[in-house]
Amino acid sequence: MTEAVIIGVGLHPFGRFPGKPALDMGADAVRLALADAGVNWPQIQGGYIGSYEVANPDAIVGRLGLTGVPLRGVFNGCATAGTAVALAARAIETGEHDLTIAIGLDKHPRGAFAADPSVAGIPSWYGQTGLFLTTHFFGMKINRYMHEHGISHRTLARVASKNFRNAAGNEKAWRRTPLTPEEVLASPVLNYPLRQFMYCGPNEGAAAIVMCRADQAHKYRGKPVRVRATALRSRRLGAFEVQSPSFPVGEPVDSPSVDASRDAYERAGIGPEDVDVAQLQDTDAGSEIIHMAENGLCKDGEQERLIAEGATEIGGRLPVNTDGGLLGNGEPIGASGLRQIHEIVLQLRGSAGTRQIPGTPRVGYTHLYGAPGASAVTILST
Repeated sequence: MTEAVIIGVGLHPFGRFPGKPALDMGADAVRLALADAGVNWPQIQGGYIGSYEVANPDAIVGRLGLTGVPLRGVFNGCATAGTAVALAARAIETGEHDLTIAIGLDKHPRGAFAADPSVAGIPSWYGQTGLFLTTHFFGMKINRYMHEHGISHRTLARVASKNFRNAAGNEKAWRRTPLTPEEVLASPVLNYPLRQFMYCGPNEGAAAIVMCRADQAHKYRGKPVRVRATALRSRRLGAFEVQSPSFPVGEPVDSPSVDASRDAYERAGIGPEDVDVAQLQDTDAGSEIIHMAENGLCKDGEQERLIAEGATEIGGRLPVNTDGGLLGNGEPIGASGLRQIHEIVLQLRGSAGTRQIPGTPRVGYTHLYGAPGASAVTILST
């Protein structure tokens, strides 16, 4: 099977941009990715574009050029961008195309996501009692995890503080004001034990990546980064995931993040010990802690010591969310996972500026997780 490599990345800043349509943000991100790769839009042979808010994101061709390119819209919750990346890579691996693109864009209104529970196959009482707000789910999930594995409130605050500090060095991040753990702990409780500055927020932004066949990478400008593996999993019977209307009884069932990570490691032929830098879904500070273990990067309960020692800092043994993650950048759903890819590509190229991790990183890891229990993992390497 032909190997796919990333040769171009582009990122529109994340934040709030009144008056600027999501499609325009997406077009800006695409142009940056094309310039990074040294590719012109008419050369793109196929692609995948994801968005939650934009009904027909493939209309972006009106901004880029009507070349007849097959640009397929995808949506898979918070795993949307991971799905677009996997499909764009697969089109190269199977020989369908030689040069593809993955695009993500979104423009969310202020406030938490809201919808009719019936669209997710959930009874109306679930929304009437307030449980359809995902902030409740994440609060309950980390509260139980803290009780079972000895995770402290200060560790939650340290995660948030780290990500805001990392975002301060990222000119395209949304929340760039550093906060100390004490300032995070002083913010209001929203859903116990999670506080205001422990949650990410929906916002606006776009990102794009260009991929080609590995044996043709020499034709283009961008320094290639290998797509070692992509994996996507949905929840299994008995798993307690976002929008689950009941708590399972009996033996615990692995999260789809566990299943996706195991599959990705196997496909890539590496293990968690080989990962040099990771981007994990940090919908909230507790999620980053849980996902460290679910992705095999540590054992349950080890996070308390590792985070206190600074292992997940930019200069630590396993840097996590070096660009600020979702906490620092916010989450425009369609673009979020491509932002992760953008950061890993910069780190593996050694071009992340003040955020660059020490040494010569060779393996980068990205992870997405969201409703209704879907997870996507991508492993990249030099």
